[in-house]
Amino acid sequence: MFADLLRVLGTTALDDLPDTVGEHARTAGFTEVRIYVGDVERRALHLITGTGTSPSAERRLPIADSEAGRAYQYGRVLRAAAAPPRGGTAYWVPMFNGQERVGLMYVASVRDGESERTYASALGSLVALAVSTKRWHSDTYARLNRTEPMNVAAEAQWHLMPPRTYTDSRVAVCATLEPSYRISGDAYDYATDGSRVHLSIFDAMGHDTAAGQTAALALAAARSARRRGAGIVEMGEVMEEELLARQFEDVRYATALLAALDTDSGVLEWASFGHHPPLVLRAAGATLLDCKPAHPLGTGLGDLGTTVCREQLEPGDRIALYTDGITEARRPHGQQFGLDRFVSVLTRYPADGLSVSETVRRFAHAFLDYHNGVLQDDATVLLCEWRGPGPPLGT
Repeated sequence: MFADLLRVLGTTALDDLPDTVGEHARTAGFTEVRIYVGDVERRALHLITGTGTSPSAERRLPIADSEAGRAYQYGRVLRAAAAPPRGGTAYWVPMFNGQERVGLMYVASVRDGESERTYASALGSLVALAVSTKRWHSDTYARLNRTEPMNVAAEAQWHLMPPRTYTDSRVAVCATLEPSYRISGDAYDYATDGSRVHLSIFDAMGHDTAAGQTAALALAAARSARRRGAGIVEMGEVMEEELLARQFEDVRYATALLAALDTDSGVLEWASFGHHPPLVLRAAGATLLDCKPAHPLGTGLGDLGTTVCREQLEPGDRIALYTDGITEARRPHGQQFGLDRFVSVLTRYPADGLSVSETVRRFAHAFLDYHNGVLQDDATVLLCEWRGPGPPLGT
């Protein structure tokens, strides 16, 4: 099964994946395979249909309060309560690309046993890789991935930023932006560079397409400088220069926080450009890292005077970068969400043993529910967990 799939998946379109995977899976005793992908807000999983898809197959699976959703949330293969129509056993199988949860598979098998679970899990990983390589070129995926239209700024931002989830032996990173379909001036970025992990977050003035362009310009300038070897101070100078050379009709500026984590030592370096300081989450508590900020970027107020600060982390610490749309957002005629509530929600889920990505997903829903789904500003969180030095890179 695996050998045959590896030969054909590279030339299989995303729309043909269900039929191709199902056909080859039958040689291993899997009588039915359904492939589901998550939507932008990670509230539900949506079926990629094929010509052989059963008409009775569920097209949408809620992630909260469902059997399938529990397999997705906790990242474990679960036996389905209901037996498949043709007999045998069925499993809900999380689809991981590394540690990014791409979606979920329903796999029916003629047999039930540990080897079947192992093969089903491995098949989920292979299909996740196939979906990950094909989704950016597929409008079918984009339609399944959305439950409402996306504005122009959000369309541009989501394609500029890296995937929301990244994990290796040393770090786990996850980010979210809300409202997912109508973001404008917020953005995040991260990248690995040997034993270093770069983290950054941006918040541009305004709530229109020009705000999205400002954030995109700041991100691209920082990324360009970083990739030619610039440090945090020079990255800030390059962003300032590019934003001052902009072609906008009115004054546009952005705040930013740039950070770099040495995964060998656990030393975090960061600098703020008019942005909120980072948080270190440890057990059930949190520490706000104080560092003198430079002025916002693009204001032309003279020398930035960038201050780079350092903090020693402990294995298991989580670093949170966020925009003011999180802490300063308020309900109509109500209280701000606030820093204390932000910390309370973020530190609640690690105590339950949940991953960084599931913590961020649940936080986003709690935040939106607090505001009854209506936000007045972009709200972005980037969470990074340092797992410790770990094994040598590449082993």
